[in-house]
Amino acid sequence: MTPATSLFTPVEADLRQLADNLKQLVGNRHPILFAAAEYLFGAGGKRIRPAIVLLVSRATMLDREITPRHRRLAEITEMIHTASLVHDDVVDESDMRRGVATVHSFFKSNRIAILAGDFLFAQSSWYLANLDNLEVVKLLSEVIMDLATGEIQQGLNRFRVSLSIETYLQKSYYKTASLIANSSKAAGLLSEVSRETVEHLYSYGRHLGIAFQIVDDILDFTSTTDTLGKPVGSDLKSGHLTAPVLFALGEKPYLEVLIERQFAQEGDLEQALALIQDSQGIQQARELAADHTKLAIEHLAVLPPSESKQALINIADYALSRLY
Repeated sequence: MTPATSLFTPVEADLRQLADNLKQLVGNRHPILFAAAEYLFGAGGKRIRPAIVLLVSRATMLDREITPRHRRLAEITEMIHTASLVHDDVVDESDMRRGVATVHSFFKSNRIAILAGDFLFAQSSWYLANLDNLEVVKLLSEVIMDLATGEIQQGLNRFRVSLSIETYLQKSYYKTASLIANSSKAAGLLSEVSRETVEHLYSYGRHLGIAFQIVDDILDFTSTTDTLGKPVGSDLKSGHLTAPVLFALGEKPYLEVLIERQFAQEGDLEQALALIQDSQGIQQARELAADHTKLAIEHLAVLPPSESKQALINIADYALSRLY
């Protein structure tokens, strides 16, 4: 499987500059928040979201250099994403993410984590306003609302066996795809491409984000604790019913009983995991992810050939390749 970072060759230098800028953007007026930001941004991460923004920027500015506003949009995108992760980890009571201690766990304080997340959202909003592009401001402001909506939906639907695939996909859009879709569209707006191209860029990000989320949800059943950085089946244990579970429910009626009693009896979770593995749920979820990956790539046809366009296609292929 190709490592994510090797997909970003056309924007490698841009991403190095982004990493340096992120810490400076937070500033050091608030020592604890600065320490939290330093810890977050110093932890690295794949930086897939800002890479997509930079690749879209370069793919739509082939005869020109990308502008400081494109770069700032990529930084804002990473700040919003990071802020949402900090809050998610507090809500989910997760001590580890990708094998690294979460902010509230590292600083031994939910209060610091929540304030750090709030601060990053506030900072990103301030830098967003300074882009002086009302449509871009509206798009990224909508993302922040979508993130909160997705988290609320996920919380309200815990252990709900009547959850539909449509509602699951809507939640996946809010929590994952909205940021990729709207920041891709925003990059196109800053490049002043046609309205038709801007909408295709949005659709690329939407389908790519949904594919990424479905793949993550499959890996919760097929990967290892070491690779995930959290116990296998932890989403299911928390009552978050994802695509493999929803598909399996139609095939394994007893799974409904185990979920409705919230795995209260010894061996319930292990039995539920075995039922999902024995069903077509994981395969059906794979097919759904493949459909969204294919749609994402089709929406890139509107762009002229370039290294950056090819990298955007490769990122979509990478999303799916993580399953194999």
